[in-house]
Amino acid sequence: MKGAIFDLDGVIVDTAKYHYLAWREIAKELGFDFHKSDNERLKGVSRMASLEILLEVGGIKGLSDNEKANIAEKKNQRYVQMLADLDEDEMLPGAKDYLHKLKGEGVKIALGSASKNSPLILEKLKIADLFDAVVDGNSVQKAKPDPEVFLKAAEALKLKPDECCVFEDSQAGIDAALKGGFHTVAVDKDGVLYGYEKRVACLGDLLY
Repeated sequence: MKGAIFDLDGVIVDTAKYHYLAWREIAKELGFDFHKSDNERLKGVSRMASLEILLEVGGIKGLSDNEKANIAEKKNQRYVQMLADLDEDEMLPGAKDYLHKLKGEGVKIALGSASKNSPLILEKLKIADLFDAVVDGNSVQKAKPDPEVFLKAAEALKLKPDECCVFEDSQAGIDAALKGGFHTVAVDKDGVLYGYEKRVACLGDLLY
C-alpha cells in the first residue's frame, strides 16, 4: 500500500449523529418524523442526494430546485453549528494513531469524503497536517457509488488505484472503491457490508 484514502464520517470520526439531528430538525419543520433507521440510507451520500431521500421519506413532492437548495443550506448551517464543540476526543478508536503509523511508514494519505465540511472537521480534530490531499464534496460532481472521489484522491497522491487502499464504512463507498480498482478495508463493526477485502471494527484494529 503506497496510498491510503479515508472516508471521514464513520471511519475517522462519527459526525453522523450531528447530520441526523440536523436532518431530523428539518423533517420536523416539514411536518414529518425522520428516524435513525431512515438516516442509515444517508451514509456516504451527498447533501442534495440526502435531501432527496429525506423528501421521499416524508412523501414531499413538487419542490423547486431553489426550494431544495434553501432547505439543504439550512440543514448545513445547523450541522456546522453543532460541530462547534467537536474536538479530537471525538475521533473513533485508534484513528489518530493509525494515521500517524501510516505517516511514519511513508504511506501517502488522502481524504475521500462526500462531506463539504471536511476541511473544518479536520482542523477541529487537529489532524489536517496528516493528509497529503483532501478530496471532498467541494471538488467532485458525482456521488458514491461513483468512484470519482477516490480516483481524484489517487490522482492527487500521484498513485494508481491499485497502489491505494480505501477505508470505508458505507456500502456506497465500498462499491465506489471496487469500481475504481482500489483495494478495500471496511470499517464495519456490525458486519453488514460486503465485497471488501478486509473488515475491521475500527482503525485501531489495524495497529497490531
